[in-house]
Amino acid sequence: MRSGFVALVGRPNVGKSSLVNSICGQKVSIVSNKPQTTRVRVRGVLTRPEAQIIFVDTPGLHKPVTALGERVNATALESTGDVDVVCLVVDATQQVGKGDQWVADRFDISKAVVVVNKIDRVGRKELLAQLQRASELGAEAYFPVSARTGEGVAALVEFLSLRMPEGPLYFPDDVVSDLPDEEWVAELVREQLLAVTHDELPYSIATRVTEWEWPRVRCEIIVERESQKGMVIGKGGAILKAVGEATRKQLPPGVFIELHVKVDKDWQRRPDRVERLGY
Repeated sequence: MRSGFVALVGRPNVGKSSLVNSICGQKVSIVSNKPQTTRVRVRGVLTRPEAQIIFVDTPGLHKPVTALGERVNATALESTGDVDVVCLVVDATQQVGKGDQWVADRFDISKAVVVVNKIDRVGRKELLAQLQRASELGAEAYFPVSARTGEGVAALVEFLSLRMPEGPLYFPDDVVSDLPDEEWVAELVREQLLAVTHDELPYSIATRVTEWEWPRVRCEIIVERESQKGMVIGKGGAILKAVGEATRKQLPPGVFIELHVKVDKDWQRRPDRVERLGY
């Protein structure tokens, strides 16, 4: 039996979470079209007859301007030090450049794998050019994939399986994620808020479950300013209601979710608040 850990790192919005979900065959990490959706390490578990691979989905590496940004960058970089393989994920629709090189310089790229994601969105000529540019990073191997269609994913997983050392099952074979239920529900609520909020508001939102008496769950939505509270609630509570309904659809039947909005002034710029919120 082979088993081990694979960290997926890269710039924001390159599709790391979508790739983990595609590999694991179900949703284990929230996704959105907004950068820095992932804030904590999320582990997805793939168990095959010959191997178990634990995929670590990390926050996108970026130039931080807040305490939250510094914390999520640190979370991503820490993940590269205690895994068996690092996969640097790059976006096929964005030219491989200085940002990707900056990420590659944070670990030993010569032992890493470069994954060129979103190949379903580019033509063959453009893809070949991207692979040529990616080859200049000096990685061990390169894989063009599409997390959306699944193209190339099987070949990547097969390669990673062979790279895993001999070892035990770290998780039972029916486990697909190690994220606690409370954190998963809070993430699902945040995902729905990301889908309906705009401008700077998505980055000012944090979510946490404060009461868990299944099937009743109370989730707190934290914003930074009083003006943002009304934006999250919506006219007549319309946004909050829609978010609650969309979240419930992804959970077992019969669950009841209470959503409450709270103001914590400038929380993402205050290290103590960032830490208290679990980042």
